[in-house]
Amino acid sequence: MKKFYGQRAYVQSAGVHNDMEIDGFSITVCRELGIELSRHRSRSFDEMQSLGDDLGQFDLIVALSAASKRAALDLTRLSHLEVEYWPIIDPTALGEGREAKLAAYRQARDQIKDRMIDRFGPPTAT
Repeated sequence: MKKFYGQRAYVQSAGVHNDMEIDGFSITVCRELGIELSRHRSRSFDEMQSLGDDLGQFDLIVALSAASKRAALDLTRLSHLEVEYWPIIDPTALGEGREAKLAAYRQARDQIKDRMIDRFGPPTAT
């Protein structure tokens, strides 16, 4: 989001679980688009709340898995926060060998990119 839309919106990466390390395949395929993920860190919804983040301050949660959709809907059941579900393939279990795995990760990356452009329009930042 930040690469494509700059400071147009505040974005926080969050999920059901806190995965301290970003997957190396994700880093590789995003680097191909000039997106640096090696220092990126996502938070869990629980961690966001424990650090004082109010989910009500956000306008939209984009869930990329069924589990994150369920968690987001549960967390926002008493708020006016919009939750969208973008069913993206899970590349972690796909592909035999490095090149096949990279192809699966590129497919997931491109699905996310296409959904962002469909939802938010053409990129405004590079």
